Amino acid sequence: MKKIILASASPRRKQLLELAEVSFEIKVSQVDETFPAGISPAQAAMHIAENKAVAVKINLDNGNEQTIIAADTVVVLNEEILGKPVDREDAIHILGKLSGKVHKVITGVCILSASGKTVFSQETQVEFYHLSKKQIEYYVDQYKPYDKAGAYAIQEWIGAIGIKSITGDFYNVMGLPVSRVVDELRMVNGKE
Repeated sequence: MKKIILASASPRRKQLLELAEVSFEIKVSQVDETFPAGISPAQAAMHIAENKAVAVKINLDNGNEQTIIAADTVVVLNEEILGKPVDREDAIHILGKLSGKVHKVITGVCILSASGKTVFSQETQVEFYHLSKKQIEYYVDQYKPYDKAGAYAIQEWIGAIGIKSITGDFYNVMGLPVSRVVDELRMVNGKE
């Protein structure tokens, strides 16, 4: 298998690739995480993932010989993308919006390799129970979810006590649809 680069500083994405026993190294380049107006949340996630992959590739000496995986995850409620909270109050506000409702978690993935480019998105629906203000404040104060889209991590306390149902790939909600990524890597390596 060609050398694989994970273009992400996310400890969760690192953990998921390790869980799948994929051999990789991490390289990250700063990238603008904005996206063109008027595109869908799935297109936005794929656009940012592709930008992350390209930013890493151009900084590698032998970028064409390596396979680069990049991803971006967005949380969407009523077609509104809920980003990472800027502070405690914003995190509380975002979780209040999600409380008692169904939302979508969409991860865009870009795989760049010598044989070309694969870009896709995966969607998972998550429904929260009604969360009390006390529960939300406890979670925000204890877990400080400021680096997480939608202000939560499904694998933390809030996921254990707050999630009523999930439809789709659990690992996608953590930040990487790892089984689909592994399947795509198999296809990429079959071409090379």
